[in-house]
Amino acid sequence: MSMLSALSGILYTARLQSATTTAGTAFELDAIAAAYVGGVSAAGGVGKVTGSIIGALVISSLTNGMNLMGVGISYQYVIRGAVLVAAVIFDVKTRNNRK
Repeated sequence: MSMLSALSGILYTARLQSATTTAGTAFELDAIAAAYVGGVSAAGGVGKVTGSIIGALVISSLTNGMNLMGVGISYQYVIRGAVLVAAVIFDVKTRNNRK
C-alpha cells in the first residue's frame, strides 16, 4: 500500500510540475466516496477491489464532467457529498435487509 501511495505522489508531483505540502488536500472525500460507491461497507467484510476501482471511475467521471460543464467548485463538493450520502444510505439499507 505504501508503494502505491508513493507512486501516486510521484505521478501527481510530475503532473503539477511542483511539490507543495497542500497538493493532496481534499482528496479524502473522493477516496471515501469512491470506496462507498464501489460497494465497500463501513461495517467491514464487504466489497472487492474491482468495486472500488469502478467507484473511483464513477467519482472521477462525475468530477471531470462537472469540470467540463463549468460547475463551480462549491457546487461540486455539494454534489459529491450528496453522492456519498446516497451511497452510505444505500449501504445501511442493504445491510439492514440482510439481517
